[in-house]
Amino acid sequence: MAFLDRSQIVGTSDRASPARGKELFAGILLVALIATLGIRNLVPADALEPAIVTLLFGVAAATAGFALLCRRDRFRIMWLDLAGSLAFVGVVLSVLIEPDQMVRLFTLADQPE
Repeated sequence: MAFLDRSQIVGTSDRASPARGKELFAGILLVALIATLGIRNLVPADALEPAIVTLLFGVAAATAGFALLCRRDRFRIMWLDLAGSLAFVGVVLSVLIEPDQMVRLFTLADQPE
């Protein structure tokens, strides 16, 4: 009665939980949006976009650092993809920054333009 022996067809439950990369990326962008709304009152309007780009690059660097500390290869690749995506968004936004905004960001407020 070999057909009654079900030990060979029972699946194992050693599968890893699925990675939640899309949800994590959406959550990080939501946190960046909330941080943008918080920073809006602290910096001048001209300096808002460079501050957001700097924030995105900082979060991307922290995510890449976390990926380097991660021991499991599958999650390391997911975290590195997430860091690359955040850096890409930062690069795309930095293209929209005008050079005059950067000059005003680094000049002293007392000096005439």
